[in-house]
Amino acid sequence: QPQLAESGGGLVQAGGSLRLSCAASGCTFRSYAMGWFRQAPGKEREVVVTINWSGDTIRYAESVKGRFTISRDNAKKTVYMQMNRLKHKDTAVYYCAASKRAVVTARASEYDYWGQGTQVTVSS
Repeated sequence: QPQLAESGGGLVQAGGSLRLSCAASGCTFRSYAMGWFRQAPGKEREVVVTINWSGDTIRYAESVKGRFTISRDNAKKTVYMQMNRLKHKDTAVYYCAASKRAVVTARASEYDYWGQGTQVTVSS
């Protein structure tokens, strides 16, 4: 069963940058589409960005387009998310997730495995 571990969260000022990593183990990483989701206090979990197994199909939430960039290294079994020009409203716990489905999905319910999450706090 795949295990996912996020890292790279922290406290940053508005306008700053962070790079999140999600390392996978116990799986054939290239078999999975990956997604980053986030959940702010009192809000539902929402999709941030998804990427297919090869990295050539990527979909961003409108709220992060032009600021966040996802990439994956199948050899290292790791997916990354570079977050630039961070805003206070980006404050949330960020989760990576893996989906076995052939078609990349934005629905959290269609992801099979989840990491524990990493806190991102953006001070205004």
